[in-house]
Formats: sequence, C-alpha cells, structure tokens
Amino acid sequence: MTQPTEERIAALRDKARALRDAVETRFVDQRAATDDLLRGLLAGGHVLLEGAPGLGKTTLVRTVAECLGLTFRRLQCTPDLMPADVLGMRILEEAPGGGHRFHFERGPVFTQILLTDEINRATPRTQSALLEAMQERQVTVFGETLPLDRPFFVAATQNPIEMEGTYPLPEAQLDRFLLRVDVPSPSADGIVHILETDQAAQDDIEPVLTAEEIIELQSVTASIPASSDILELAARTVIATHPSDETAPDSVRRNVRYGASPRGAQAMLGAARARALLSGRLHITTEDLEAVVQPCLRHRLVLTYEGEAAGVSAGGLAQESFERARA
Repeated sequence: MTQPTEERIAALRDKARALRDAVETRFVDQRAATDDLLRGLLAGGHVLLEGAPGLGKTTLVRTVAECLGLTFRRLQCTPDLMPADVLGMRILEEAPGGGHRFHFERGPVFTQILLTDEINRATPRTQSALLEAMQERQVTVFGETLPLDRPFFVAATQNPIEMEGTYPLPEAQLDRFLLRVDVPSPSADGIVHILETDQAAQDDIEPVLTAEEIIELQSVTASIPASSDILELAARTVIATHPSDETAPDSVRRNVRYGASPRGAQAMLGAARARALLSGRLHITTEDLEAVVQPCLRHRLVLTYEGEAAGVSAGGLAQESFERARA
C-alpha cells in the first residue's frame, strides 16, 4: 500500500471528524463515549459498551454503521442462542440435477459491523463463538476456515445493573475488546437536547466514509510512531496493575487479583494513536495515553472479592497505576 501524503492524511482526518459530527446528530451529549467508539474503530479493535437501558448504546452503533455505509447485522443475545446462530449452519437442500446437497447458510458474523446486543445474556459456549472472529478476522466452521470482510468491527453492549439471566464475560472474551466504554446518564440539559432532536434523529444520514477509506485510516493510525518514552510508560502502567509487582500502588495490592496482560499495553497504544490522529497529530503524547488508560484497562483487571464487595472502580485503579508509572 502506497504511503499516503500529508494532504491525503488531512483529508481522511477531516472525514473522521465529520463522522463524529454526524453521529452526534443522533447520539447527543455523549462526546466521550462517541470518541472512544471511534478510537476503537480507527485502531482496528472492538468495543464493549456498558450502561443502563435507554442510554442509546444501540442507537450509537447503528448510527455509526449508517454513517459508514457498511454492512450491518444485529445479534440479539439470549440464553437459548446457539453458536450456529452466530456463525451459520449447514442446510440440506435439493440439488438442481437431482439428489441433495448441503448449503452453508452464513450467520450474522459475516458482516462488517456486528452489534452484539446484551452479550452477557448469551451462554459462555455461544460467547466463545466470537473469539476467533474478533481476534483473527476469520471463522472456522465444519473444518473450513472462512475470512471475514474488512473492516470487521464488533460492538457489544451489556447492562451492568441487571444480573438475572446473565453470564459474566470470561477474561479471555473481555480481553478481545480493545476498549470498554462506560455510557453514563446524560445531564438534565442533555436530556432536553435529546428531546429536542428526537425528530431529527429519524432523518436519514448520508455515509461519510467508505470501507476503503476506513481501512486506509486504520492503516494510517497503525503507522503513527510511538517514542521509547511512550512505550516504556505504557509498559510500566501495565506492570503497575499487577499486585505482586513492587511498583503497584497500595490500592492495587489490596483490590486486584490479576493485572492487565501485554495486550492491554497494545490496546493503549492503538487507542492513543487514534486519539492523536483525530487531534491532528502524527505522534503520541503522554496526554493521549492518559486519556485512554481507563477504557483500555478497566475490563482487564480482575478484582479481589473484597474489592468487588467494596465497589472499587477498576478504572480508578488503572488511573492510579498510570500515575505511579508516570511519577
């Protein structure tokens, strides 16, 4: 792939910002959540959206899909959902010349943007059907490996306040998400804005970016260099989340069983690169790294029973680890 010129990079960056503006015509008063989702997309990762019902998580993902003009499928997770409902199944049908043959009916995973709604309502067996797709952009069914379309982006939602009939995501599944985005309740002014824009939200949105441009943006994002100081800071931050390490803050030692893996450091760099690009820079700053510490690491820390009972914030612990690493 030819290295894009500065003019081309600037044009792509402007389109990415236009994408954010278009999304905010429907998903209002949630700039932080919107930015995190777009950073995950530009970094080539996947995003887990967590928030109470009615905050617009599904609206956000659907709007992004419309603004990109990509193929979009929604998977509504329930306890009776089976892996075949995700990947696809073989169907016996009559052959044109007589007799019968098997036809593979592709599942919803064969798309470019997959919304996995209420992912924690699916059983662990069904959740695991997404692991290969999310990590390797391919699926293996009936002994055959099939590539997925590019770009391939999974946005999953879960409701943190309803535990009945849910299956907590295992650490291996959580680690496949580049970011975990907490979607907060809007302010009173934000709710007024939502009510005012309700009618406009029904209008069609013209695609802002094509699939080829998204792939090009992802390539540009991945090519943004990181200095040795930034690499070391990301590494020290991850190490400081391990309670057995001497650099870990006291709060981490008390409340964390297992810290983040090296994939957490990779996630921080990817999201920081995306933030830098959207900010008009082709280099990563310490501020970029700090802005993505919590969404990149909060789902990668396994708390102790005492920490969970006390309601300790995993994001807060990740932030403390970053402050210790930066000191």
